[in-house]
Amino acid sequence: MSENAAINNGAGEATAPETNAEEITYHAVEKDGVVTAIWEMQGRKHLRTIDPRSRQGQDILRLYTTEHHDEVAGEAAAS
Repeated sequence: MSENAAINNGAGEATAPETNAEEITYHAVEKDGVVTAIWEMQGRKHLRTIDPRSRQGQDILRLYTTEHHDEVAGEAAAS
């Protein structure tokens, strides 16, 4: 498959660049400090809801937690 035919959006899914002008993002929905759902969004459009207990939900949460932890640690070290 050529590089121009598809791009990887970070979730392991290949998508055609012509159809995905906006980046896919993930938003955690929390209630009482517990993540109850993960929304997959493309711009302002809701694509699907992911169960945070599922394998994919756990992978997304682990990825976010790691990135967020690294950013906070980097800012603390810079102070």
